[in-house]
Amino acid sequence: MARLAGPVATAELGWMAMGLVDTMMVGRVSAEAIGAVSIGSHVFFAIAIFGMGMLLGLDYLVAHAFGAGRLADARRALVQGVYLSAMLSVVLTGVVLAVLPRLESLGIRPEIARETVPYLRALLWSLLPLLLYATLRRYLQALGMVRVVMVALVSANIINALVNWVLVFGNLGFPAMGAEGSGWATSMSRVYMFLFLLISVIRHERRSEGGLSLPWRFDANRLLELMRLGLPSALQTGLEVGVFTAATILAGSLSAAQLAAHQVALGAAAFSFMVPLGISSAAAVRVGQAMGRIDPVGATRAGWTALLLGGGFMSGAAIAFIVAPSWIIRIFTNDAAVLQTGVALLGVAAVFQLFDGLQVVATGVLRGTGDTRTAMLANLAGHWLLGLPIGYALCFWFGAGVVGLWIGLCTGLVIVSIVLIAVWSMRTREMLADNRQRDAA
Repeated sequence: MARLAGPVATAELGWMAMGLVDTMMVGRVSAEAIGAVSIGSHVFFAIAIFGMGMLLGLDYLVAHAFGAGRLADARRALVQGVYLSAMLSVVLTGVVLAVLPRLESLGIRPEIARETVPYLRALLWSLLPLLLYATLRRYLQALGMVRVVMVALVSANIINALVNWVLVFGNLGFPAMGAEGSGWATSMSRVYMFLFLLISVIRHERRSEGGLSLPWRFDANRLLELMRLGLPSALQTGLEVGVFTAATILAGSLSAAQLAAHQVALGAAAFSFMVPLGISSAAAVRVGQAMGRIDPVGATRAGWTALLLGGGFMSGAAIAFIVAPSWIIRIFTNDAAVLQTGVALLGVAAVFQLFDGLQVVATGVLRGTGDTRTAMLANLAGHWLLGLPIGYALCFWFGAGVVGLWIGLCTGLVIVSIVLIAVWSMRTREMLADNRQRDAA
């Protein structure tokens, strides 16, 4: 599990580092620029994550086919993922364009909204490459080819940092574009990631049995199967990311310092989250391959191992947030007001680290069995019916500000993690009982 999860987790950290670099770069411009990148990236990702979630069904389809030795089926799933990415990009582009003129109506301060619009327009060019990248990544990971994904993300971060330095501050003769320049840097980096993985897939298929012979025929039945698995995953990821986006939009109606503190602390918490997210992807692959081999004992062992790794890492992250919160916030800004609020937010984040790690790993474990609905329902109930309303009440009714919002988010994560682990525990008992009956027969 560690050999598979290590490169995937590194890739997720690289993915998150890209957003942190954006924040650090514009943090030297103004608090409004930080707010624009915060809101713009969250709005874009809340929309794009639906498309990426629709592709999560590839984890099960490709891993299950690979575990059963049906390589042709794995390739057919990849091709339908490409078709689905193209269709989703058209729909989601329309959604982003519809949101752009309505930012101020969401309660976002006008000076922040003015910088958010050009940032989002620049990010929009990365939507199709991002979805195609996600398709190729899920295919390669399900085959166990994780190092190439890691290399793509690490090298993309170098490109992103360099282009940020040029466009945000106006170096090398380019105009200083501020937040908008950061959006263009991210878009260029995502195009690069897609091309990197495309070349990797082509090289792998040429070396494999039968050469480069991807079945490009449109298969409506297989596409519908991918959508059947992907839709609950898309809703689940949308619900999870969406609740943090909603919290960011609500924070946008507070002071610029509170919004900036929210963005910085959320970036730190999201950075630690990338490790269990990588473990979650590895768990989906290992559990899915074991299910394809009809090996429930192996699937059970893989699932609990992943939960142990994810929980262990996030416990360490919680300690870091408790011991060195000021140091973490100062990486991004020296503003005294942002620092004070950010330290308080990291205290709340320390409480939910363990639960955040367990819930995302459990989501991947269940996805490996083909169950993508349980996590969706748990996120709906935990985050939207309980967590966000509690946070809203604490923030605006009881005057707790952005800290109150985070207490609500913490409550939702605790509930979701408890539910998902309980479901996985019941699922393992059922699988092992069925296995014993088959052995006895």
